[in-house]
Amino acid sequence: MVSQDWPNLTKYQEANKKLKTSTAEDNRVVFMGNSITEGWPDANPDFFTNNNYINRGIGGQTTPQMLLRFRQDVIDLRPKIVVILAGTNDIAGNTGPMTLEQIRGNILSMVELAEANGICPIVCSVLPAHDYPWRPGLQPNIKIPKLNQMLKAMASDKDVPYLDYFTAMADTRNGLPKEYTTDEVHLTPAGYAVMEKLVKNAIQEAVEHEK
Repeated sequence: MVSQDWPNLTKYQEANKKLKTSTAEDNRVVFMGNSITEGWPDANPDFFTNNNYINRGIGGQTTPQMLLRFRQDVIDLRPKIVVILAGTNDIAGNTGPMTLEQIRGNILSMVELAEANGICPIVCSVLPAHDYPWRPGLQPNIKIPKLNQMLKAMASDKDVPYLDYFTAMADTRNGLPKEYTTDEVHLTPAGYAVMEKLVKNAIQEAVEHEK
C-alpha cells in the first residue's frame, strides 16, 4: 500500500526550515487556509512580502487536514497572530461528510492550540459561495451563513477576534458578485483587495489588543 501524506505535511516543510526564528518584535502573522489563502500571493504578492505575512494555504483542504498540520505550519513558526480561514471545503465534502458542528469543532481546536502557545487567533467567516462548481447542489449559500453564525458565537465565547468577510462580500444570493470571483468560489484581484483591507485592520486591532 502506498503511503499517503493526507494533510500534506511535506508542502511547507522546507519553507518552514528556512524561516528565521521569530522574535517578539517581529509581529509575524501566519495565514492558515485553503485555496483562497494559497492563491492570494498570485493576486498581490507584495501583500505578504511587505507585511511579514506567512502564507500557509493549501488548495482543497478541509479543517481536519489543517488541524493535523497546525503545529508545524503555525505554532512552530512562532507567530504573534494566526488568521484562520477554513470550512468551505468541508461543506463541499472534499474529504467526506462533515457536519457544521464538526467544522466548528476543528476550528475551535485550532483556536485553542494557538492560545495555548501564546498566539492570537483571528477566526474568519467563510466566504460567500452560491454553489460549488465541482460539487453542485450542496446549498453552501444556506450552510455557510449558518456556520458563520456558529463561528462568530465561538469567537465571542473565546474572546478572540472574528473577521467577517462574508457581510462585506456577499451578494443577494449569498454568493460572490461577479467582480470578486472567477467561478463562484475563487477570487479575482478585486475580491482579494476587499479582504486585504479587512484583514489588515483586524491584524492591527489584534496587535494593539495584545500589547
